[in-house]
Amino acid sequence: MSEKLGLPSPLGVTLEREGANVAMFSRHGTGIQICLFDDAGEMEVQRLDLPQRSGDIHFGFIKGLKQGTRYGLRVEGPWEPGLGHRFDSSKLLVDPYATEFDRPFTYDAALAQRGADTAAFMPKCIAQPVLPDVKQLPYRKPDFIYEIPVKAFTMLHPGVPPEKRGKISALSEPAVMAHLQRIGVDTVELMPIAAWIDERHLPPLGLRNAWGYNSVAFFAPDPRLAPGGLTEVRDTVSVLHAAGIRVVLDVVFNHTGESDAFGPTLSFRGFDNSVYYAHAGGTLINDTGCGNTLALNQSPMLQLVIAALRHWVLKTGVDGFRFDLATVMGRMAHGFSVKAPLLAAIEEDPLLAKCIMIAEPWDVGPGGYQLGHFPARWHEWNDRYRDDVRKFWRGDAHSANSMATRLVGSSDIFAPDRKPSCSINFIAAHDGFTLRDATTYQTKNNYANGEDNRDGNSHEPTWVGGDVRAFLVTLFFSRGTVMLTAGDEFGRTQNGNNNAYAQDNATTWLDWATADKILVDFVAELAALRRENKIIRDDRFLDGGSDAIWLGDDGRPLDWSKPATRILGLVLESGENRIAIWINGQLTAVNPKLEPHKGCKWVQRFCSSAGNSPRHQAVSLYIEQPDEEA
Repeated sequence: MSEKLGLPSPLGVTLEREGANVAMFSRHGTGIQICLFDDAGEMEVQRLDLPQRSGDIHFGFIKGLKQGTRYGLRVEGPWEPGLGHRFDSSKLLVDPYATEFDRPFTYDAALAQRGADTAAFMPKCIAQPVLPDVKQLPYRKPDFIYEIPVKAFTMLHPGVPPEKRGKISALSEPAVMAHLQRIGVDTVELMPIAAWIDERHLPPLGLRNAWGYNSVAFFAPDPRLAPGGLTEVRDTVSVLHAAGIRVVLDVVFNHTGESDAFGPTLSFRGFDNSVYYAHAGGTLINDTGCGNTLALNQSPMLQLVIAALRHWVLKTGVDGFRFDLATVMGRMAHGFSVKAPLLAAIEEDPLLAKCIMIAEPWDVGPGGYQLGHFPARWHEWNDRYRDDVRKFWRGDAHSANSMATRLVGSSDIFAPDRKPSCSINFIAAHDGFTLRDATTYQTKNNYANGEDNRDGNSHEPTWVGGDVRAFLVTLFFSRGTVMLTAGDEFGRTQNGNNNAYAQDNATTWLDWATADKILVDFVAELAALRRENKIIRDDRFLDGGSDAIWLGDDGRPLDWSKPATRILGLVLESGENRIAIWINGQLTAVNPKLEPHKGCKWVQRFCSSAGNSPRHQAVSLYIEQPDEEA
C-alpha cells in the first residue's frame, strides 16, 4: 500500500503510472480490502486495506497494481438481516465497476453460505485501462428491429467459423451480415451480454440460463459471449455500423443474480445490501419476480446505472438500450412516475438523451403495467399489439376493432402526445411462443424447464392451424416499429416451450440447416415493400379525414357503430399516392371492391397467400396506378 493520500478517485479501479487508485462505495461497511491474485486468478497473494474514507467512499492508492492484475474485494460490516445488512468478509466480491472478468460466474452453494470463503468459486476482476471513446453516430429511430440471442443465433450457423460460434464476434461474419441485409434489418437488439450467473435451481437440473437476464455486473461483457472483452463488442458494433445497422443492448437494471435472501453474495449484497436493493422493513422487495429489486431511486444505484449506460455508449459505440422490466425504473413510494429520478437522469444526460430508448413497460410489482406511460421519445414493447393481432386471426368475437387500432399505430395507447413509432409491434418475442409455435400449440409445453409446466404465460393466445404469413404481413404493414425475433423469419420452433430461458441447447439454438428459405424470401419482400411504401410507415396517427378510409366487405365505408366483420379494408392516402391494405379474416374468399380515382386503377402488389396452397385468410396490398388504357 502506498502512503499516497488525497480525494477519492472515480469508483472502481483506475490505473495510473505507478499503481492504481481504488474507490468503493459502502455506507454501512466498516472496512474494505482489495485482494490480489496470481496470474491464473487462483491463488490469493495479497490483501490490502483501503485506508481512507470520505463519507460513503472507501479508497486508497495501491502501488504496483497494473494492467492485467486479477483482483476481488472483501467488506467488513454488521450482520443484521432485520436492518438489511448482510456483510460477510468471507465472501470475495466483484467490483461493481469492473469492465472485465477472467471467467464466467458459476453457481456453487458456498456462494450463499454465511462464513464460507468463496474465492475459489468467484471470477476475478481484471484491471484494465480506460478505452478511448468511440464516436457516437447521429440518432436514427429504428423501423425494423431484429432481436438476437447471441449464442443461440450463432451456435449452429454454418457460415460462422467453429471458434466464433456462440460469440459476439460471430455477428460480424460475412454470412451473418448477408442474412441481416437480405431481410432488411436496420437495427439489431442484442439480448443481455453483461456478465450473468445461472439461477440456483438450474444446475441441479442440468440446465443453464440461455437468455442472460440474471446479470451480476453491469460494465463487463460475459466472458462466454465476449472472450475478447469490450474490444470484441466494440469491433462488432463497428462492423454492423458500417453495414448501416444500428445496435441496441438489452439491459437488466431491475434485479441482479444475487436473488432473494437465500441467494449468493457476489457484489452489491456484500458491499451494502440495504442501500443497493429496495427493502420494506428489512425484507427485500420483489417487484421483479426474481428475488430482489434494485433501489433505482437511491443515489448510489442511480449513479451506477447512468455510468454503466454511458460506458457502453462511449466504449463500444452502441446506439441505445432496451430496458427489461422497465417499470422498476419509474416506481416511487406513491407509484409509477415518468419523473422518477432514473428516468429523469437519462433524459437530462446529454449523451443518453441522443440514444434509442426502449422500455419493456411492465413488472410484477404494484401498478406494474405501464404501457404508454414512459417518456415521450421512448419506444415501448406493445404486448397488446401481439395479443390483439393473434386474437383477430384466430377468430375471436369483436376483435376487428382492436385489430384496426393496432394496424394504424395504437393511438388508444400513444396518442395524442406521442407517435406510432413509439409502439414496438411484435407478434412473438424471445419470451413466449415463437411465431411458428403460436400457430401450432394450443397450450405451453414447458416441462423441460423442471417446474412441472407451472412457469411461463398460461394465457398466451395462439392461432392453432393458422398461417405464419398472415402474422408477418400484418406486422410489416402496421404503423409503428417492427420487431422480429431471430429465427422467426424461417420458422423456428421451441416445441411449444414459451419460457425457454433455461434451455441453452437445441431448443433455443437456431437450426439454420432446416431454415425455411422460402419464408426468409417472404420476409425480405415484406421489408422491401415497407421501405418502398412510405405511407405504411408514416409516423403519424390518422386524422379521421381523407387520409384514410376503412372499408367493409361490400367496398363501402365501415360503420364502426355496428359490429365489425372479419373483413377490413384500409385505403391510405398521402399526396397523390394511395395504397389499400385488404385483410380477409374469413374462411371464404372475398374479392375487394376498391373504387379508384378517375384515370387510375388498383393493382394487386402483394398477397400473403400467393404461391401457397389456396388460403382465403390473407392480407393483400394494392397500389393505385395511372390507368393507361382509360
